[in-house]
Amino acid sequence: MAVNTETAYPALSDVTAAFERIYPPGWAASWDAVGLVVGDPAQSVTRILFAVDPVDAVVDEALDWGADLIITHHPLMLRGVTSVAAHTPKGRIVHRLIRAGAALYTAHTNADTAFPGVSDALARAVGLAGPLRPLDPDATDPEGRRGIGRIGELKEPTPLREFAGQVARGLPATAAGIRVAGDTGRVVSTVAVSGGAGDSLLGAARAAGVDVFVTSDLRHHPASEFIEDHGGPALIDIAHFAGEWPWLNDGARRLEEELAGGAGPEGANVEIRVSTTVTDPWSQAVPHL
Repeated sequence: MAVNTETAYPALSDVTAAFERIYPPGWAASWDAVGLVVGDPAQSVTRILFAVDPVDAVVDEALDWGADLIITHHPLMLRGVTSVAAHTPKGRIVHRLIRAGAALYTAHTNADTAFPGVSDALARAVGLAGPLRPLDPDATDPEGRRGIGRIGELKEPTPLREFAGQVARGLPATAAGIRVAGDTGRVVSTVAVSGGAGDSLLGAARAAGVDVFVTSDLRHHPASEFIEDHGGPALIDIAHFAGEWPWLNDGARRLEEELAGGAGPEGANVEIRVSTTVTDPWSQAVPHL
C-alpha cells in the first residue's frame, strides 16, 4: 500500500483510535485480551504489519522491514502472566519490541464478530457468493449482521471432494493441509464457515441445516460423534492460521481507508503490509509409506 510523503506521520494513539472505530474493543468476548499490548501512544507510526500470530518470526519480519506497529489477530497475553522477563517466550517478544521502539496491538474476537470480520474473509476465500449471515448471531446487534461464523451459498452445487479442493486452493498452504469428514461424493450448496476453533459451533451448524461446515481445530470425539449422527453437515477442518489469514487483507484495507478519511484528501502517511510468514505451528506432516 502506497505511502504519501506529503503528510505528517500519525501518532500511535491516532492509529489505534481509527482501528477501534472499525473493530470496537467492546465487541470482544469477556474473556478476551484485545487492544494495545506494547507501545507509547505518543510515538509516530510509519509502517504497520498485519499478522495472525505475535511470534518471533513475525517480529523478525516486522523489524527487518522497519515496521513500528504490528497488528495481530491472536493476543500475546491472552492468559495472565506474572513475568515478562526476557528469558520467557512472551517476555522475549515484549523486550524485542520495546528495544526496537515498535508497538503491538491485538484485535481478536472483536474482529471475529465484526461485519465484515474474520469469517466474512474466510467465506469469500473459499468461494461463497452472495450475502452472508452469522452462524452464531451477536444478540446485541439490532441489525443481526454481527456474530461468530458465517453462512453462505456456493455459486453452484458442488461435490464435497471438489469443494474441499477449492478450500485448499483458496487458503495459504500449510504442512497438514485440510481434512474432510463425510461422503466426498455428496453435493454441497450451503456452507457455514468459522475462523478459529469451531468445536463449540457444531450444534449451530447442524441447526442451521448447512451442507458442510468449514472450521479449525476439530477434536476427534466431537467430530466422530457429529458425523455418526447421520443427516447433518459434512466437516472440513482447516489449519487455524490459514482460516484467519484472509482477514489480514481486509483489516489492512479498512484501516488504510479509515486513516485516509481522517487525514483528509491527502491520506495518511502510513505504509501497511500483510505478513506472508506462515505461523502455523505444525511444520511437517509425515504420510504413511
